[in-house]
Amino acid sequence: MRFGPTRIDEAEGAILAHSLKLPGLAFRKGRVLSAADVASLRNAGIGEVVAARLEATDVPEDEAALALARAIAGDGVEVAAPFTGRCNLFARASGLAGIDADIISAINRVDEAITVATVEDMALAPARAMLATVKIIPFAAPRASLQRCLDIARKAKAIAHAPFVPLTAALVQTTLPGLKASILDKTEEATRARLTALGGTLSASPRCDHAVGALAQRLRDLAATDADPILVLGASAVVDRRDVIPAAIEIAGGRIERFGMPVDPGNLLLLGSLAGKRVVGLPGCARSPKLNGFDWVLQRLAADLPVDGPDIAAMGVGGLLAEIPRPTPRDGSALPTAPRVCAVVLAAGRSSRMAPANKLFVEIDGIPLIDRAVEAATGSGCVDTVVVVGNEAQRARQALAGRKVRIVENRNFAEGLASSLRAGIAAVPADCDAAVVLLGDMPGVKAAHVDRLIAAFAPHEDRAICVATRQGKRGNPVLWSNAYFEDMRALEGDQGARALIRRHEAKVCDVEMEDDGVLVDLDTPEALAAYRSAQETKA
Repeated sequence: MRFGPTRIDEAEGAILAHSLKLPGLAFRKGRVLSAADVASLRNAGIGEVVAARLEATDVPEDEAALALARAIAGDGVEVAAPFTGRCNLFARASGLAGIDADIISAINRVDEAITVATVEDMALAPARAMLATVKIIPFAAPRASLQRCLDIARKAKAIAHAPFVPLTAALVQTTLPGLKASILDKTEEATRARLTALGGTLSASPRCDHAVGALAQRLRDLAATDADPILVLGASAVVDRRDVIPAAIEIAGGRIERFGMPVDPGNLLLLGSLAGKRVVGLPGCARSPKLNGFDWVLQRLAADLPVDGPDIAAMGVGGLLAEIPRPTPRDGSALPTAPRVCAVVLAAGRSSRMAPANKLFVEIDGIPLIDRAVEAATGSGCVDTVVVVGNEAQRARQALAGRKVRIVENRNFAEGLASSLRAGIAAVPADCDAAVVLLGDMPGVKAAHVDRLIAAFAPHEDRAICVATRQGKRGNPVLWSNAYFEDMRALEGDQGARALIRRHEAKVCDVEMEDDGVLVDLDTPEALAAYRSAQETKA
């Protein structure tokens, strides 16, 4: 890659290395300078820019990041669209992260241009939690270096995710004189809450005397049910393999696999088995809802991962929990998550310029325009899709029957585009971080375009409004942070939200697309005819 000062007359096609902000002109770093960009810079008196040009031995940053992310992604992992050389990997469902540290370290040693950062192995990761990020540091990665990383990644999937499966557990508590029933009740509540958080249930919670014979009988009874694992918490802590709880497990016909764990709190945990069921003797700290070694064991059981003596022995590194403030590194709430984005498809207009036809029901390759817009929304990473209808609302409802969308009717559609935008934004769920607004008459917009906008979205980096562009020309769709929803609900007339983009230009990110689909809308019969003709020529 060639990098350095570049004369403005030679800058077309180069990658801008540093952002430029001039009166009436704002270009972000990473922008591929078009002929129009060069002309604007020349007119602004800029004679030279710092830029990069890729060579045949380079792989563009987004292409390289995506290739490596796909290579390291294993089961249960979702790979997001790349942007600015970054490609994030997310958990598809709640579960535990599986990180092959040796492979990740080997990849990171190949070339300083190529980096992979991950969460800890066995980190508790809720659905949509970020597990890893691939970042290409410069604007491109050396092709040879990328190939070496891909070769390393083929040895095993370095980033995996084990989803939780519903556990049906039982808890037996032993009692001694003086032990209050309220303590046993609170222990039961804490255990039930732990299981519920992992998608499991507590099916039984018997109590018995703290005696080997009584406990052994309870264990036999529970082993005959569907409960697995069987959890045991004694009125007195286990201090030896010959104590009451381990002795009762063995008398009931089971065996002890491990006593003690290098995690504090949680040292006195016991692991055993009985009649093919897993038995866990709980440490006294399990009466508290605070994180302890039992949580790590329970999480692995819920993710259907093996837990044996060597697994527990390996928990010592990072196992000192007593003084760690909450949330801890293994607390899933501490992990960044994929943004929750709602798609808003505007399909309520009068279609007056296409009269007498309603453009939304015009077919391209046998598919109505309204269906194409909805496919782009529902096929993307958006968590919800709202479709705003108005003109010929019933016909639109029939066309979308069976689609996983929420339909909102704008009875004031004749007032203009702003009324539909207001109706759509009002229907966005309160827990969404952003909304991407799609127009119903753009047949070239695809799910990949929407996903690229989502990948670009980063309000903390001043990318709060993400606009689809092609060769520097702005089009649609546009993604909006929820910080602008109130402003959008105040819009009027038929101008949409373009005025808001101009007002908040400092927070706008132009997201360059690879095709013209984000620029083409079909408002008139002439536009429709031209589009069909172009499609036939391509075919």
